[in-house]
Amino acid sequence: MILIKQKPDSIGAFASALCLIHCIATPFLFIAQTCTLTRCQETPLWWQYIDYFFLVISFFAIYKTTQNTSKNFIKPLLWISWFILAIIIVNEKNEWLHLNHHLIYVPALTLIVLHLYNRKYCQCNKNKCCANEE
Repeated sequence: MILIKQKPDSIGAFASALCLIHCIATPFLFIAQTCTLTRCQETPLWWQYIDYFFLVISFFAIYKTTQNTSKNFIKPLLWISWFILAIIIVNEKNEWLHLNHHLIYVPALTLIVLHLYNRKYCQCNKNKCCANEE
């Protein structure tokens, strides 16, 4: 929790990148494994729910980032991207709508880019915060 408070953009970008790697790697890992461990019945439960772990980490990273950003336009973009990512993940688990599984890459990449942009250009420091500057 201390890291999220001190470096929310780095943690957020890292969590989003890990989520993206998880999404990309899943098909390859299970094709390579050829169902030997699970006898093709289903994927391990921990692997199915790791997305929620990444969502929780990114939620706290975004929460802290939005408190410290100097650019107001970053705040809604981060939250919109997170909500889209959360909806896609929950939909994927519950299968409410048939969505292309590649859609998950868009909000994940957007979160990575926004965190990295904010980290480089939009940080408030202890002496001065230009939150009203656009």
